[in-house]
Amino acid sequence: MTHMAQDKEIHVLSEQETESLIAHFDRESNVRRFSGIPSYLIKGLLLLFAAYVFWVTLIANLPEQVRRTSFLGLLVFIGYLLYPVRKGMTKRENYIPWYDFVLAVLGAAAFFYYAVNFQVIIARAMLIKPFDIVVGVIGILVLAELCRRVVGIPILVVAGAFVLYAFSAGFSLRRIVHHLFYTTDGIIGTPIGVCSTFIVLFIILASFLEKSGIAGFFIDLANSVAGFASGGPAKVAVIASALEGMYSGSSVANTVGSGSVTIPVMKKTGYRPEFAAAVEAAASTGGQIMPPIMGAAAFLMAELTGISYPTIAVSAILPAALYFTGIFLMIHFEARKLGLRGLPKESIPHFGKLLFVKGYLFLPVIVLVALMSFGFTPAYAACFAILAAFLVSFFRKDTRFTPAGLADALAGGSRNTIGVAMACAIAGIVVGIVSLSGLGQILIGRLTAIVNLPFLVMTGTNLFVALFITMIACLILGMGIPTTANYVIMATITAPMVIRAGSAAGIEVPLMAAHMFVFYFGIVADITPPVALAAYAGAAIAKSDPIKTGVTATRLAITAFIIPYIFVFNPAMLFINTTPLGVVQIVVSSCVGMFALASGIEGYMLRKVALPWRLAAIASGLLLINPGLVSDIIGFGLVAVVLASQVVLSRRDKTAASK
Repeated sequence: MTHMAQDKEIHVLSEQETESLIAHFDRESNVRRFSGIPSYLIKGLLLLFAAYVFWVTLIANLPEQVRRTSFLGLLVFIGYLLYPVRKGMTKRENYIPWYDFVLAVLGAAAFFYYAVNFQVIIARAMLIKPFDIVVGVIGILVLAELCRRVVGIPILVVAGAFVLYAFSAGFSLRRIVHHLFYTTDGIIGTPIGVCSTFIVLFIILASFLEKSGIAGFFIDLANSVAGFASGGPAKVAVIASALEGMYSGSSVANTVGSGSVTIPVMKKTGYRPEFAAAVEAAASTGGQIMPPIMGAAAFLMAELTGISYPTIAVSAILPAALYFTGIFLMIHFEARKLGLRGLPKESIPHFGKLLFVKGYLFLPVIVLVALMSFGFTPAYAACFAILAAFLVSFFRKDTRFTPAGLADALAGGSRNTIGVAMACAIAGIVVGIVSLSGLGQILIGRLTAIVNLPFLVMTGTNLFVALFITMIACLILGMGIPTTANYVIMATITAPMVIRAGSAAGIEVPLMAAHMFVFYFGIVADITPPVALAAYAGAAIAKSDPIKTGVTATRLAITAFIIPYIFVFNPAMLFINTTPLGVVQIVVSSCVGMFALASGIEGYMLRKVALPWRLAAIASGLLLINPGLVSDIIGFGLVAVVLASQVVLSRRDKTAASK
């Protein structure tokens, strides 16, 4: 097969089609439609919220209880005006039912009641009055209903199960409400604290970057780098999605945003529809592990572990690079196997000219990284990066922020905060019940007892079993729970178990490695069937089978299922306890390992690879990805043998073809 379907017209999704797809697969985008005066009023509220965020970050010095409750109170009020009770109720323009006004006022009043009276309530401790209990119950229920609308039911099922456990354990309504609503161990705990401090600013930054046209620049840049290569459009999709996912924070929005352009082009080049959709879904999902921003969960990791965010971002560089290298190589071998070509030369932008004309769009990201490297907090660094994004937009007329564009960027960032904040708040309920009841220690103890069974300890597989249990739990939770909430819940329950299992096995598992393991598998749930929202969104664009697309995306992202195990057993991959020479060794061996692993999975290197050689290539790849002198020597030897056999057979094929 060569250049199949070259003459077919490429159908790139319109802006309306793109928004419709995002709304269908991403609940956070399913908002009411407004026009005229109501539109200005809603946008005004969103702008006031953005102004509040900057005021709290740069000027005010509010107590944590006041800052977090007022943050939630404002979002609850706006959220009920934006999100209908059901997905299908967005067609009627400028319509908000009376009960949503009531819920908006009740929810906001409950949180602002605490903000105004927090000193008195804290002084009462657990002796809160009946009225306080009623306010707390209203606040929790109204918050839960908004979370259902914005995020979905699964996270509420998980949180509800934990609350029921607290009641069954004998805790009174007064005690539960006090702990969940009136302390910083529940709804206004660490997750919402991080969301109101760091995450909201990075979401606003992402909105500014999007409005500046950086997504189109990334696609053009990827085209200039890889468009000419075999199967170039798919490689373009990987590079563009890695760059876009770095700031978007949503695998579904990223898949639809860049996929509306890349998937039709991939299909035209000759890729099967499910493969084209899977490439975009796998690459877009991986954007959340791409430094320097890494999505919202990385900020939570910094708060929960006490490890600085720049350190986490640096440690994530090699695993993220290997993830995208693996996808890139499998695409390459697939293209060579199918005989696909790159894009026509005339359609590929010139790299140097493109950087000269639009390279300034990178400046906000450079400002962000530089300031965090110099010791600025992520919040202040994000504020200056937002300012940089605004200023650099004036370098060219076509990217310049108008007053309307500035308002749209601020309003869009505020709106996009609602879903993450609701997920963080409900995750706080789970964390709160765990701390109130000691359930976390009970679960950790029981899981540790399982992984420390004598036959597991004797065979040295207890740490592997602990990791496997954690992986399955993350993937199951990830079917309906956002990455942020998934990470918070699993980091609270299973990350300590992984560390204990490592100690029992005589292996020291660093805190970052355990948390990064949970982080990774919470992300890849977006492409793991049966519920793989990013893959389903890609399938809708490609008009392919959703399940086949999810399976293909999982195969393309196979490194995401391997690398976390390796950096737990050998943290050198995270640049922990290693030397500069060790880093070089890891980079070289890992890249060669990815080459071998990808060729083994795809069944193609220089030519088609027979099954025995495929198994040898996969084995050598796994050995090389795992840092270590012995494994590297064996791995290099194996891959050399496989490569030599491919060279010999390729020469024989050329000789036979020339006769």
